[in-house]
Amino acid sequence: MVRVPKLTPADAQAALRNPLAFIADRWTPDPRTVRRAALAALVMSVVIVVTGGAVRLTGSGLGCPTWPTCTDDSLTTTREMGFHGIVEFGNRMLTYVLCAAVGWAIVAARSEKPWRRGLTRLGWAQFWVVMGNAVLGGIVVLVGLNPYTVAAHFLLSTALIAVATVTWQRTREGDTAPRPLVGKAVQQLVWFLVAATVLLIAVGTVVTGAGPHAGDSSEVDRIHIDWETVAKLHAVLAWIVVTLTFALWFVLKAVDAPAGPLARTRELFLVLLAQGVIGYAQYFTHLPEVLVGLHMLGSCLIWIGVLRVLLSLRERPAAGLDLPGPAAEMTVGTRA
Repeated sequence: MVRVPKLTPADAQAALRNPLAFIADRWTPDPRTVRRAALAALVMSVVIVVTGGAVRLTGSGLGCPTWPTCTDDSLTTTREMGFHGIVEFGNRMLTYVLCAAVGWAIVAARSEKPWRRGLTRLGWAQFWVVMGNAVLGGIVVLVGLNPYTVAAHFLLSTALIAVATVTWQRTREGDTAPRPLVGKAVQQLVWFLVAATVLLIAVGTVVTGAGPHAGDSSEVDRIHIDWETVAKLHAVLAWIVVTLTFALWFVLKAVDAPAGPLARTRELFLVLLAQGVIGYAQYFTHLPEVLVGLHMLGSCLIWIGVLRVLLSLRERPAAGLDLPGPAAEMTVGTRA
């Protein structure tokens, strides 16, 4: 049996004054624990997007007609609210699971030795994005699922995924200055890919706001634009992203780039192909709910994939490692 140390009044005061520092003084997590905590936060940021989509696709967006309570008289869903109330309230409860995952990531980052302030700040950035999106989600309900607020809700979730992805990547790196692994031309191509993906996701929210899945069985306002026209624009942007990804893979092969960027680009290309199949299938089958849900999951995975490609273009080795200098590494990119 491991004895649990007794807490003195001074310990209790220290815990109340700065609980994170109190835990960090008494616990040093394994680096794998820190990585797993960051990964858990990333996974939950995707799960909350998918379950939020399930709320809309099942018509449960107003299953709890008000916020922050479920009804005017009850904090939780009631029997009268039925299936839709359970779905909507269940998604609200998952926000607490997401907060717990982000909280674990913050505690693990703060307790790692030596303390990495940048990593801890990324964890706190996730927390505040979650809080902001929770409030925005409440506003979505209060304004009756206005499509513009729904789009903003999804885009803020996309921002959360971005921060969570960067955090996960940083747990596997050191804190030294980043060393580029490719030349400027390749980096610029990837930034074009990132910009095209952001535009693709933004136009996708317009398709959602104009499409038939309003999120509730009642009369819900939609974006007044032909959703099929916007869907075709969305498809064109998707092909641009696919083309840029293929071009990037070809360039990386031509300049004999390191294995990391090549592997991340190949993974992204496969996810894009799967997402394309789902996208065309849902369009020609008139947007069945299951395929729309899979398409939302695919959107998250594409965004993560693009960010992983971007982050793979440089490395942050641990301090003290004998690695080639920037000049030697830049010779890889000059052939682009």
